[in-house]
Order: sequence, then structure tokens, then C-alpha cells
Amino acid sequence: MKKTLLATALLSCIAAAHAADQNTANKLDPVVVTATRSAMPLDETLAPVTVITRDDIERLQPQSVADLLTGLPGISIANSGGLGQQTSLFMRGSNSSHTLVLVDGVRIGTVGAGIPAYEQLPVEQIDHIEIVRGPRSSLYGSDAIGGVIQIFTRHGQAGEAPTPSISMTGGSHGLVGGQFGLSGGDGHGWYNASLGGQYTTGINACRVGAAKAFAGCFVDEPDKDSYRTYNGALSGGYRFDDGTELAANWLRSKGDIEYDGSYQNFTRRSQQVAGAKLAFSPLDMWRMTFNVGQNIDRADNYLNGAEYNANMKRTGYLYSKRNQASWQNDFTLAPGQILSAGVDYQKEHLDSDTGYARDNRNNTGVFALYQGIFGPHEIQLSVRRDHNSQFDNHTTGAAAYGFRFDNGMKVTASYGTSFHAPSFNDVYYPYGAPVVLKPEKAKTAEIGLSGTPGIWNWAVNAYQTKFDDLIGFDSHFLPINVDKARVRGVEGQLGADVDGWHVRTYLTWQQPRNRTEGDQYNNKLARRPDQTGRIDLDRDLGDFTIGGTLTAAGKSYDNAANTRRLGGYATADLRATWRFQPGWSLQGRVANVFDHSYETVAFYNQLGRTYYVTVRYMPGQ
Repeated sequence: MKKTLLATALLSCIAAAHAADQNTANKLDPVVVTATRSAMPLDETLAPVTVITRDDIERLQPQSVADLLTGLPGISIANSGGLGQQTSLFMRGSNSSHTLVLVDGVRIGTVGAGIPAYEQLPVEQIDHIEIVRGPRSSLYGSDAIGGVIQIFTRHGQAGEAPTPSISMTGGSHGLVGGQFGLSGGDGHGWYNASLGGQYTTGINACRVGAAKAFAGCFVDEPDKDSYRTYNGALSGGYRFDDGTELAANWLRSKGDIEYDGSYQNFTRRSQQVAGAKLAFSPLDMWRMTFNVGQNIDRADNYLNGAEYNANMKRTGYLYSKRNQASWQNDFTLAPGQILSAGVDYQKEHLDSDTGYARDNRNNTGVFALYQGIFGPHEIQLSVRRDHNSQFDNHTTGAAAYGFRFDNGMKVTASYGTSFHAPSFNDVYYPYGAPVVLKPEKAKTAEIGLSGTPGIWNWAVNAYQTKFDDLIGFDSHFLPINVDKARVRGVEGQLGADVDGWHVRTYLTWQQPRNRTEGDQYNNKLARRPDQTGRIDLDRDLGDFTIGGTLTAAGKSYDNAANTRRLGGYATADLRATWRFQPGWSLQGRVANVFDHSYETVAFYNQLGRTYYVTVRYMPGQ
């Protein structure tokens, strides 16, 4: 499988390079904000970044955020039984709680577990995604060890006439979904409003029940596990003649999820994100930005909830709220030199049937970032000091250097420290009594090489991350700071859009290893394969676009002892789009064409061959 994956990737690289030679027309470099907390051209970032645009989303026809992210550089996905089921993301071999996720600048994720509900994020509400790999705690604080993923929701454009958007999807396993939106703006303002939903009868999530001790879902429940979700989004803004900008956004998703379990097998969950921004320039060289935001998660768990009646017995609940605010100042010291400094504040609160000894905490972080460009040389230096009311003070820093050659190729080198503050579950769950824990810490060194000749782009990055004080468990199943780990990896990506061809190639090789002395020394970290890869290839043919995706992953293990093996796998998708009228398109997708059986979590099924058909209306496309 390794040789096949490598050979396929090389063929794609050759094809893309040949395409680039055919057409070297210049293309505007996309602007990203996540890498440095301020807008800058993608080509000027010193961190490895992958951008998924709205055009990419509509071309790929995903049904979930996991569909979009699977196989991207440094990313491994673990899913517990199909669409709508619990999904975890591991970036660069770090833990699932070591990736910071933002929605329109607002941090998301439950206060209890410290991880976001990726399965509840509505893909039809997304405009684009920025994925920054590597430590970013010196800018964002806790959690940004493996990297930062920022999701930007759809929005209107100033000067745009009222524009509707419609999509309707049907497919295998009783899937139906749809989205309706209206966006627009005048010379200064913009707005967007959108409603959507999705339903599927699902598959049997867990294939092993009570007959298998300490495995799977611990219950014999061979039924289909359905998933139903509704979502809505609102956003708007206004930009004054002097450059002052006001903007606000709101996103809410509510879902009913069935799964297999003996204590509970149904969850009614909601996730809400809201934020507002004020930005203005007191002086020509000074840009000031104020942000406020709130993330709310609620999960009500039931037994036999599929009956949807008064007999539903609530077995547990968790309500979490995170209020956030930031004040950022960007100073242009000279051409090519920017100093950013600011303060972040957040307050976390939870309410649960679990007897947590403490239900709130707050964190204040002060940060500064210097960016300088001196001819072919680029430099970035950042530092941050966080004060957490539960875990005291923690300081992180990062330094990055880049050199651009005359032919446009750029070499980069960086070093950064990062940390993760233990979640409420780490400290209190399930016994309620507090456990003394320290924040998990990491140090990352990295080198990279990239280029953007003509209309295509490529990048290769090699890194090493060492983790200390990782949270493990003692003989009484209480969490303790004992674990050490090391991840070494190489990532590559290549893309081109030329003469109707759209090529994206991603490769990851990594060694996520336990370095704690004992029987598990040098074992693989759970659910993180050493190799992953993905190739997206599409071709425009007049009113038609045809394409496909090949995704592959090497073997991994489901447990720290490396006794439960998850086999490697490869899946292929095919898709087509027909633009039959101005603004109207008919799309079809066959996922997992060869009906390959595989697992990303032991004993939990994944979708086999599935079919989807979508009718979409978007004027101007």
C-alpha cells in the first residue's frame, strides 16, 4: 500500500507540473488570517497552511466536515459509526484535545471534554476553512499544540444584489438534506441568512455487543442508528468610509443522534456560536480590533430515546458555556514590519449531572507578535503569557525564519512551545473529586520548503514534537501526568488549477510514539496511522465537471497497548456536476466505490458504498 500510494502521488505531481508548464497565468494569492491573527497573503506565511475554499466544497460534494478533512496533511480522523456519530481529529499525532478549532474567530468545544463536535458542524454553512499546522499557543493559548482549524461561515458581499442559494440532497440510507440562504449587500454593508437540515436512517454503528468484553459498545443492539440535524446561520456587517468595520455572526446546530449503548443510546445535542467585531484605525499605522464571542454546547442523554415520547428517560446532561473577548492592536512600524499585541479573556462554565467539584474557571492571555520582511528574509517572533484561575501561569513562545530564493522557492525553519490546560473531565470526571494535574506541554522544531511557480503550489514540511506531562491513568484509573511522547513527521501538498484541471495531492508520513518508560515504550499512539494520503482530481468539460478522490491510510492501533489493530485502507470516490441552466447544477457522487470495509475506531462500522444526488442553485456560477 505504501508503494502504491507513493506512486500515485508522484504521478499526480507530474501531471500537475505538466499542467503548470501549459499555463503560467498569474493567480491572486489567497489571504489567510489564522496563521498570524491578521490578514496576510498565503505565500507570506511561515507556517504550513491548507485552505479549503467554497469552490472546493461544492466540487467535492462532502456530507460532513470529516469528509472534507480526511486525508489532509497531518490529519487523522476517528469516527464511531457513520454520519452524525462521534468524531475525533488528531493533528500531527497529537491528542484529539490538542487542536484548537475556531468558528469565525470564536473558540468552540465542550468545556467538559475540551473537544468540538465536528459531526455537528453543518458543511453547507461553511464558506472556507483555514488549517494551520504546528504550535500556535504563543498566539492563541491552550490547545493549539497540533495546530489551529478555523471555519468561516458563508457571508454576503458589499455591493451584491440579494442572492438566494438553494441545495437539496438525497442519497443512500434514507439521506435527505437541504439548505436555503439569502445574501447580499449595498455599497457598505453585507448580510447572510441561511437555514438547513439533514436526516439519515444511518447504519448499525457498533458491530460488537455484550458478548465481547471490554470492546465496542458493550451492548447487543444491532439496529440502524439515525441522525437528524437542523441548523441556522445569520451574519452581517457594515464598513464606513473611514475604514471602521462592524460585523456580527451567529450559527446554531441542533441534532438528535442515535447510537448503541446500554446506559444511554440517544443524545439531543445543540451547538451555538455567536460573535461580534469592531475594527477601526485610530492612526494610519494603528489598527485596533475588539472581538466578543460565546460558544454554548448542550447534550441531553437518554435511554431508548428513539421512541420520542414521554417514556424517554434522561440519563445524563452536560451544559457548557464559554464567553470570550479580545483586544488586538496591529501596528505598521515600517513597510514590511508589523507588531501585533493584545489581550484575550475567556470564562468557562458547565452544569452537569456529574458532581464536578468546580464548575467554572477563567483565563487571561497577553500576547505579542513581530513580523518583518527584509528583502528575501522573513522573520516572525511571538510570545504569550496565560494566567488560568485553575492552573496558574504558563508562558509560550515561537520563532520562525524564511528565505525566498530568486525563483520564488522559500525555505523556512521554526521552533515553538505549546500547552494544553486539562479539561474539567480530566480533573473531575467521573468521580467528582479533583485530581492534581499540570498542563500538558510540547516543543516543536520544523523545517519546510515551498514554491508557487505559475498557477500551481507545493510544500514539504518536516517536524518533530516532544510532549511532556501527557495525561495518562494510574492503576485506579485516575488521571496523572506521567506520559511522554514524540512525533516525527513529513507532510507534502501540491495543487494546481489550470486549463479546466483541478489537482490536489496530500501526503503524510509520521511516527507518533509513546516515549514513557515501561511496557508500552515506543508503541504507536492510538488511532493515528503512520501514513495517510489523498488525491483530488477534477476536470471541467464545458457544462460538466467530472472527478474523483482517492484516500488511503496505513494501519494503526485502537489502544495504547497496541493489541487491537486497525487495518490500513483505501477508498475511492467518483463525482460529476452538470450545470444545466444558469445558476443551476445537478451533482452526483458515489463514495467508497469499491464498498471497502474498514474501521477508524475498533468495532465501529463505516459507510460502505453510498450514493448522493444534489440539486443546487447559486446565481453567478
